[in-house]
Amino acid sequence: MERKKFLQSILALTAMGTLSSLKNFTDTLPSQSKKMPVLFTSHGNPMDIPVSRSEREFWQKLYDLGINLQKNYEVKAALVVSAHWCTKGTFVNVSPDQKQIYDYYGFPEEYYKVYYNAKGSPEIAHEVKKIVPSVSETTEWGLDHGAWPMLMHLFPDANIPVFQLSIDYYAKPEYHYELGKQLKSLRNKGVLIIGSGALIHNLPLAMQKMRTNNTTPYGWEAEYDAWIKQQIDSRNFANLINYQNSHKLGKLAAPTPDHYVPVLYSLGLIDKTDEIKHFFEGEPTIPAFSERSFIIES
Repeated sequence: MERKKFLQSILALTAMGTLSSLKNFTDTLPSQSKKMPVLFTSHGNPMDIPVSRSEREFWQKLYDLGINLQKNYEVKAALVVSAHWCTKGTFVNVSPDQKQIYDYYGFPEEYYKVYYNAKGSPEIAHEVKKIVPSVSETTEWGLDHGAWPMLMHLFPDANIPVFQLSIDYYAKPEYHYELGKQLKSLRNKGVLIIGSGALIHNLPLAMQKMRTNNTTPYGWEAEYDAWIKQQIDSRNFANLINYQNSHKLGKLAAPTPDHYVPVLYSLGLIDKTDEIKHFFEGEPTIPAFSERSFIIES
């Protein structure tokens, strides 16, 4: 809602002395008739951050997707569940100004001269706390490289307010899936929820090859990626929640939960009538890694 209209509404309600009506008005964001999609996306390999869209197919796919989203939906804000904000407990960032966090180290200077100046959305961030009271609010974060490198192609004008929800690193997979389910109402209020991670992410194995300038996959990545796609398309969420035991490659593909569990938020947000479309299935740029990404639409 535009600030001018919001203030006019408050003045009108106050003039009538209807303080209870004012409380109801501000407690709940207005619903929209068109339900927002949900994304699960890779945020890319940090080494590709300065690479242009013309040279990087994945960046171009995000750019094209962003154009379609803004054409077909009224996106009021984006909520990103990023693999790079891991905490004990779950936190939501309510800051109006989003600090850009360069949480990668030892890169050339040009990697720290890429800027994405998006604003936050405190009003909608507070709504998360209302929906899930156990979530804690904070202003001590911003946009990490699980968010801004992807967002700078999805919404390059930084015209969509954005804020992050942290990952409780110590929680069980079921917790993340159920928390996603609890946030479903935000889809009817113009909030684009994005799980940002990687369905295959084994950094030690990736670095083992990259130290010798070898970027060819190990070979097992394709098998696990195909299985993951099958589980997503058949909506076998139980296997995806129990990812470490439901496939022989599960622990190898995701030895730590941080990059995998963002997909569980996206899956928890699915309704029975939604369609799942994979908008990127290309070859990853490093071994032991996946950039498979999909959109959920009604």
